[in-house]
Amino acid sequence: MAYSDLQTFINKLESRGLLKRISTAVEAYLEITEITDRVSKQGGPALLFEHVKGYHMPVLTNAFGSMERMHLALEVESLDQIGEELISMIQLEEMPLTLMDKIKTLPRLARLSSFLPKQVKTGPCKEVIIKDSPSLAELPVLHCWPEDGGPFITLPLVFTKDPVTGRRNLGMYRMQIFDERTTGMHWHIHKDAAEHYRQACSRLPVAVAIGADPATTYAATAPLPHGIDELLLAGFLRKEPVELVKCETVDLEVPARAEIILEGYVDLDETRLEGPFGDHTGYYSLAGQYPVFHLTCVTRRKKPVYPATIVGRPPMEDAYLGKATERIFLPFMRMQLPEIVDMNMPPEGVFHNCVIVSINKRYPGQAKKVMCALWGMGLMMLAKMIVVVDARVNVQNVSEVMWRVFNNIDPRRDILMADGPLDALDHSSPLPHYGSKMGIDATTKWPEEGHTRQWPGDIVMADDIKELVNRKWQSYGLGL
Repeated sequence: MAYSDLQTFINKLESRGLLKRISTAVEAYLEITEITDRVSKQGGPALLFEHVKGYHMPVLTNAFGSMERMHLALEVESLDQIGEELISMIQLEEMPLTLMDKIKTLPRLARLSSFLPKQVKTGPCKEVIIKDSPSLAELPVLHCWPEDGGPFITLPLVFTKDPVTGRRNLGMYRMQIFDERTTGMHWHIHKDAAEHYRQACSRLPVAVAIGADPATTYAATAPLPHGIDELLLAGFLRKEPVELVKCETVDLEVPARAEIILEGYVDLDETRLEGPFGDHTGYYSLAGQYPVFHLTCVTRRKKPVYPATIVGRPPMEDAYLGKATERIFLPFMRMQLPEIVDMNMPPEGVFHNCVIVSINKRYPGQAKKVMCALWGMGLMMLAKMIVVVDARVNVQNVSEVMWRVFNNIDPRRDILMADGPLDALDHSSPLPHYGSKMGIDATTKWPEEGHTRQWPGDIVMADDIKELVNRKWQSYGLGL
C-alpha cells in the first residue's frame, strides 16, 4: 500500500524506530538547523520538532536522511529495482510491426496509464481555505544558516504549466520569504519551470505544495526528460495514482493530500534580490535577481506538519535523495550507453561536480566517447568532472577509484578538457552558468591509445592461500 500522505509516512518511520519526537521548545532561527546537522552527520533519525517557538505547526526534518529511510520512503528493498522495473515496462525488444505485436504491448501501456494522476473533488489540503489576506506568517519557515538572506522554504513542490502546450511541470526550487505575501522563486535557467516563465505572456500561475507523500516529494527532484509528467513517475513509485484537486485562485491542480498549499503567480517584469543561501555545496550560493512569487491563497489541513530539508556541507539528507536518482536513472543511461557498468555520484561532488562511471572497454578511446555522450545527456550536461574506470573497479568505493586515478593517468593523454554549461551554484567558474569541464580516463591503456609499454597487473594473492588463511584465521589469535 502506498503512503496516502506525509503523516502516514511519519507514522511508519516512528513505528520502525526511525523518528525522534523533540518536545523541547526550539527556534526556527538556526537552532533546528544546528540540531539537524549534528544528527544528520551522525546518521541519526528523522526529527519531529513538536514545539517551535511562535508557531503551532510541528517541523519535520531529516525524513530521507539514510538509505534505510530512502528505501522505506519509496517502498523498495533496493533502489536499483525501481529503474530496472521501469525499463522492463517501457522497453520493447523489437518494434511492434504487426497488429498482434501491437496488441501485446497494450498491457504494459495500460499498466503505465494506471499510474497517471487523477482528479478528485476535494481532499485534506482543503480543510482550511484562506483567500482573504492569506499570509505566510503562520508557517515555521526555517532560517537555516547565519548568512542566509532570510528564512527559506526548502522542500516546496512547485507546480507550473507550459504556457504553450499546457503540460504540467513539478520541480523543487527554494523560496526565500520576503514578507507575508511574497517569496523568491529560485528558478535556475536550465530548469523547465524557468522555461515556462520565459514563455509566459504576462504572469505565470504557480502553486506550491508543502508536505506531500514521500514518492511525490522525491519525484519533484527527479531529472526527467522535458515534457514527462513527474506525477506519472510518482504514481509509478507509489503503484497508485496521485490524487489532485483544483486550486482556488489559479488554474492548476495540486496533491489533494498535501499538508499545505500556496497559490499565487509570478510577474515576468519583476525580480528581486534573493539569497545568499547556505546550499548543498557546503558554501553559500550568492545573492542574485530572481522572480517573485505573490501569494493569493493558502489552503491546508487543520493540523498540518511542516517538512523542511537542511542542506550544507555534505553528507546531509540530500545525499540520499541524490543516491536514489543515481540508482533509478542508471538503467536509462545504459539504454544509450550499454558499456556503462555502474555509476557513482559521491556526496562530496554534490551531484553535479563529480560523476564516476565504470565501463566495459572494448575499443580505444571509448572512455572519452562515454564522457562526451554523458555531457550531452539531459542535466548530466552540468557535470563538471567525469571519471571513467574499468569494469572491475568498484565505483562505490571512492578510495579505490582515486587509487586507480592517481596511478593510471598520464595527464596529457588522459585528461579531456571541454567548455559548456555549468550548474548555477558553481562558484568556481569565471562566468555564471558556463565554464570548463574535465574528463579523466583512468582505464587501462592499450597500445592503440599510444601506450606501447607493458601495463602492470594488480597485486592479488593466490586463491589457495587466501582460502588457507580463511580456514586458519581464528587460530592466529589476532582478535580482528
